Amino acid sequence: MQRILVKELIDMVGQKVKVAGWVNIRRAHGKILFIDLRDRSGLLQCVFVPSNKEAYDLAQELRTEWVVELVGQVVARPEKMVNPEIETGKVELLVEGLNIVSKAQTLPISIDTDGMELSEELRMKYRYLDLRRQRMKNNLIMRHKVSQFVRNFLIAEDFIEIETPMLTKSTPEGSRDFVVPSRLHAGKFYALPQSPQQYKQLLMVAGIEKYFQLARCLRDEDPRGDRQTEHTQIDMEMSFIEREDFMALYERLLISMVGALFPEKKIQQIPFPRLSYQEAMEKYQSDKPDIRTDKTDKNLLAFCWVVDFPFFEKDDQGGWTFTHNPFSAPKPEHLADLMAKKNIEKILTTQYDVILNGWEAGGGSIRNNTPEAIERVFEIMGYSKEEIHKQFGHMLEAYSFGAPSHGGIGSGIDRLVALLQNEPNIREVMAFPKTGDGRDLMMNAPSEISDKQLKELHILVDEPKKSMAEKSLASQKATKKTSKGKK
Repeated sequence: MQRILVKELIDMVGQKVKVAGWVNIRRAHGKILFIDLRDRSGLLQCVFVPSNKEAYDLAQELRTEWVVELVGQVVARPEKMVNPEIETGKVELLVEGLNIVSKAQTLPISIDTDGMELSEELRMKYRYLDLRRQRMKNNLIMRHKVSQFVRNFLIAEDFIEIETPMLTKSTPEGSRDFVVPSRLHAGKFYALPQSPQQYKQLLMVAGIEKYFQLARCLRDEDPRGDRQTEHTQIDMEMSFIEREDFMALYERLLISMVGALFPEKKIQQIPFPRLSYQEAMEKYQSDKPDIRTDKTDKNLLAFCWVVDFPFFEKDDQGGWTFTHNPFSAPKPEHLADLMAKKNIEKILTTQYDVILNGWEAGGGSIRNNTPEAIERVFEIMGYSKEEIHKQFGHMLEAYSFGAPSHGGIGSGIDRLVALLQNEPNIREVMAFPKTGDGRDLMMNAPSEISDKQLKELHILVDEPKKSMAEKSLASQKATKKTSKGKK
């Protein structure tokens, strides 16, 4: 007999079915035993009566979170026993057969609450249990729906989904890279992508014209607030467009998504208001302004665009660095200053950030499409011609063969879904997040690797510094060994 999801039983009164899932609750009323069975589709009340002796006797063992298969007849609940709180509240299963698939020890964390009362460390250590709670399941379902909507929308707009490599070259274009040693090429390293930035621009050089992917991005950042070492972004690029073209398309995507998947939400203003970087800083003291008229309304979405960012800013050493992306193009009226390397502090870029309720929900720009303009950016930042060609020679060469005007965006799915789901941080909408300092408490990663692996990778690891506790323990062990030797 084929297993059926519990939500499908609503219209199957009188039929014999097989269901499977977890024991959510077990309770007894007199001689009758009840359990609420939980599967991915919802809850179902299941009834064990003494007349079905074999199943009834076996059910005496059942405890919460045991995994079971049940066979029985779907019956209508008496009118007074209807439960309007659950989708299957008008029916129940009269159990005729029970198979205990696996037993469960007492769970180390409760899963019958929203989980917010627990420490994040404990929830992440037992994430496979934490995900059993309905709130977390709903978040992952909505994340899936957002991803599916984006795919369908962009495919309808004639975009092509293309995967770009996870092993690439380490280049100085933002955060610190995660590096991967090469076994076959001793002493050389790959980098994991901070974003597919260079690849998507090379796809424009290749003539693809409309690209997207739901891209994994990895950054070896120091702990910083609500960040993760890896995240997923909606990554897009288009050829032969101007800034307004792309902003209009992405705005339409967001408006359509909210309308289709979050109908309870209200967008405060359409079209999205636009602020220059200078206006945002003067009025809100932030380049991520929260422009909601009512900040107590959880269903109010205040999108806005922030544009006209400075291209360059001073770094800690007093030199120039880019504010967004070294491949961004300046506004057309500032191109001459970029090429002449003058009035640097006044050069504005074509960057555009989309902001939602005070959080950056995405950022992009129109790109430089000539090797000369890209070289000027890195020269302003203090790179020699030799360094530029060593790090970015592949881009300069590609652009020398004819590159279209193009632009795009990277928009974090994690942040977007967290905001739309009214969650306090992105970890609540990620299946297996890491701690702020990049640790996976469930898998115990990062971890040491064997000497054999290190040798194959041509890596010599410095002796790690021991903590005071480790030093004390080592000293105690040494003392005990000496004492035993004397005896």
